[in-house]
Amino acid sequence: MVTPDAESSGDDAEDDGGYVHRPSGEPPKQAETSDEFGWEGWALVGMILVGFLVIPVAILVLPAAQGVVRSLGLTLRAAYLALPLVPAFLLGAVAVWSALRSRRS
Repeated sequence: MVTPDAESSGDDAEDDGGYVHRPSGEPPKQAETSDEFGWEGWALVGMILVGFLVIPVAILVLPAAQGVVRSLGLTLRAAYLALPLVPAFLLGAVAVWSALRSRRS
């Protein structure tokens, strides 16, 4: 769309479609950011610690705790497969929850 006040140079390679930039003189507004970590951030840190410290230690002591594993109705192999899934699901849930909560704020 060409406006009547736009000058045409006749050069199609340089044609900008009649757009004329008229700045308003105001600087662009910066989005508000927060430097606070918040308790959502600490929840994520806690889940990472569970995933990298608690679960590996639990996997190491799992053979010694076979009685507890059997009382839960699991075999040792099933416990080895299920134990790493716990922090994976929890970390995913906390990350999605935290992202949705930060978008709302």
